[in-house]
Amino acid sequence: MSQTAAIDLNAEIERLRAEVEALRLRAEAAEAAADTDVLTPVLNRRGFVTAMNRTMAYCQRHKVPAVLLYLDLDGFKRVNDELGHAAGDAALVQVAELMLTHLRESDAVGRLGGDEFGLLMLNAGVEEGREKARKLSAAMADKGFTWEGIRVALGGSFGVRGWTGHSDAEVWLAEADAAMWLRKKAR
Repeated sequence: MSQTAAIDLNAEIERLRAEVEALRLRAEAAEAAADTDVLTPVLNRRGFVTAMNRTMAYCQRHKVPAVLLYLDLDGFKRVNDELGHAAGDAALVQVAELMLTHLRESDAVGRLGGDEFGLLMLNAGVEEGREKARKLSAAMADKGFTWEGIRVALGGSFGVRGWTGHSDAEVWLAEADAAMWLRKKAR
């Protein structure tokens, strides 16, 4: 092989390596986008269920507790109806950011749909989950939500359900959702 052909071959190999790296980065970005909520800085339902599945497997293997909190915002329809959907979107972002700042880095937060969020805490039991729900409720009430000078109270109903050997994330979510509805109806 001539020296010119070897140089051309090396250049082609480097070009292909760069192209493969660019494709790998695009695939990583697409995968991250598939698990991230389009509006808020938290996981979407798909990403949250994936985190739940990892957590359940970890809990099973290492015999550690976990707790799931299911949040449904109270009075959120009023924000959309009275202040508009842009205000509703801003309120959802604010709630997601609030949850992120009040949870540990090892915890997961996901927007499950509409005005419902899930919070997953590893190495925490039901009592820690209830305490976290109380603190988040207080933080939402303290902060409220302000849109164009109008302050609206923010609140929510939390369902708290500990991991009890669940192997199906949707069953665990349904149990936490049912616990949330019991709390909401009791108000």
